[in-house]
Amino acid sequence: MATPFIAGVAVAATALAGRYGIQAWQAFKARPPRPKIKKFYDGGFQPTMTKREAALILGIRENVAAEKVKEAHRKVMVANHPDAGGSHFLASKINEAKDVMLGKTKNSGSAF
Repeated sequence: MATPFIAGVAVAATALAGRYGIQAWQAFKARPPRPKIKKFYDGGFQPTMTKREAALILGIRENVAAEKVKEAHRKVMVANHPDAGGSHFLASKINEAKDVMLGKTKNSGSAF
């Protein structure tokens, strides 16, 4: 008498677990895809560089210590140095961004 009851409970539990699994899988498939890469700034350079733009170029916040600015400048410059196949234009913008963040700007803008 107890064996058919236990078998029925097992079948019901399996059916409920299957239904829950199917619902979870459909919810997983329906969710929007997340970008796999970091979203970058979708704009060009401004005529005169602002502190905000300099921070975006270096990948840091606007109010950071000089050590962090120099560290970020070094990382970005290693990846974009003209001797390693990088662009002279980007290298000049990276250097200008460092100067703006450190307060050494002459308001002359880029050489390009």
